Order: sequence, then structure tokens, then C-alpha cells
Amino acid sequence: MLARRLVQLYLGLTLYGVSTALLLRVELGLEPWGVLNQGVSELTGLTVGTVSILVGALVLLLWIPLRQRPGLGTVSNVFVVGLTMDATLALVPVTDALAVRWPLLLAGLVLNGAASGLYIAAGFGAGPRDGLMTGLHRRTGRSIRSMRTAIEVVVVLTGFLLGGTVGVGTLLYALAIGPLVQFFLRRFTPAAPLSPVAPAAAAVATAPLCSAEPPSGILRP
Repeated sequence: MLARRLVQLYLGLTLYGVSTALLLRVELGLEPWGVLNQGVSELTGLTVGTVSILVGALVLLLWIPLRQRPGLGTVSNVFVVGLTMDATLALVPVTDALAVRWPLLLAGLVLNGAASGLYIAAGFGAGPRDGLMTGLHRRTGRSIRSMRTAIEVVVVLTGFLLGGTVGVGTLLYALAIGPLVQFFLRRFTPAAPLSPVAPAAAAVATAPLCSAEPPSGILRP
């Protein structure tokens, strides 16, 4: 059982890095943290994967005053995703053909949802950014949706000002990622919960940015 969960965790994180790299390659708009990573990469000259690792490590430092406890999946998320992103970008060529970029965009979105479902359902701890949101929720008493919205608006604006790509892909990601993650979580989560972490992480991942209600059953305002 443990071996299967570990395979699921690292397969999910690897595919997450691949999917993020595909979204970068098509240049039609990135997810919020991807916009920031790309912007910092443009500013510093570091690879996007390296920036992702550094940003993830910085976010983990913010866990300390929030009294969040990282798990194996949390630490692995920081390194595996960034390394996989750089490896994928080195293999996937740049193309200007919209007939290629649009299918890659859609493939990247679906793969991102599947990857998220895999590693969240493995139950080894929330990702650094999800943990930041839940930590702020507990410390401030504000809802998950307001914390997520506030953080991602700041992240997108900062990344955009630094040169990150915001476009139709960003909008599609915002609309599609919640339903996609929820769909794949139902298929990758065993009938019995793996740990108390998995349901919480799943609810955070699938919470829409502007929903009328917070995730049901946990983390209520």
C-alpha cells in the first residue's frame, strides 16, 4: 500500500511538472504561480524550474510562523516539479503554429488536473502553496476562497509586471482546474481515506476562486 502511494505521489508530481512546462511552451497564458515563476525567470535569467524550486522553498519558510507542518509530499513537491519542468522544456521545442499550441494547451490543462488528483490522493501532505492558503485561513479566520483569491491575484499581478504570460490559457486554467482536479480525485482516491491530510488538500485544490460557499465539511470560515 505504501509503495503504491509513493509511486502515485511521484508520478503525480512528475506529470505536474510536465504539464506546467507544456503550458509555458504554448505561450497562451499560464496558471498564477507559473506567471510569477516565468516573470522572475525573465528578470533573473534563472531557469523557470529553478525559480519554481526557490519560490517553493520561500513559501515553505512562510509556513513557520503559520505553524504548518510539511509532509513528504510537501518537500517533494518543491524539488520534483521544478526539476521536471526544466527537463521537459529542454525536450519540447518552441513552435509558433497555433494548430500545435492549442492542442498542447488543452493537453497541459487536462494533464495538470490528472497530476493534481494523483499526488493529492496519495495523502503525503499539501503542496507548499496550498499549505500557505490553509495556514493563512487558520491564522486569520478568513475563508479559503478569500485567501486563495487574494494570494493568486497578488501572484498573477506580480508575475505579469515582471514579464510573465497572462492570456486565454490563464482564464481557461482558472475555469477548468477545479472541475478537472475533482474529477480525477474521485478516480485516484481509495474508498477509505489514506490520511486526514488527503481530504483537506483535496478540498483546497478544488475550491473555486470565487465560489459562493467554502469547501463543505472542512476548513469553514
